[in-house]
Amino acid sequence: MESKTIDNYSLSDIHEVAQQVKSFAQDMPIWVFKGAMGAGKTTLVKAIAVAFGVEDQVSSPTFGLVNEYRNGKGQTFYHFDFYRINEEEEVLDIGIDEYFYSGNYCWLEWAEKIPHYLPEDFVLITLAVDESGKRKIQMNRVIKGQKHG
Repeated sequence: MESKTIDNYSLSDIHEVAQQVKSFAQDMPIWVFKGAMGAGKTTLVKAIAVAFGVEDQVSSPTFGLVNEYRNGKGQTFYHFDFYRINEEEEVLDIGIDEYFYSGNYCWLEWAEKIPHYLPEDFVLITLAVDESGKRKIQMNRVIKGQKHG
């Protein structure tokens, strides 16, 4: 499993970090952002959107489950937040497979709430902040259902 770590970055480095994430993951459409509340998932997604040229206001789609953005090249990006999902099957109501298999980038927060509906291939982007405020990102390509942690 191909992986990359970005250690000890600060929020002032977020746009550089976003470029590194984009470079690592851009050939796979599904990106899963994992981390504790406040780890910076939405902040990183916002910076990644900027890296792709999205000019729309990027915000967490907590209440609507999905936000759609476009850039000047006509690319479409979907940003999901599954935090408020109570039952996995709720994602069927929004036609989740149509989004995931559209070929467009899909950025998922709290995807651990819908494990049975995730595609087999995705990039897992795990964010962590330690007690001293040091930030770390671990990126792994998850291919054909290989185990991930």
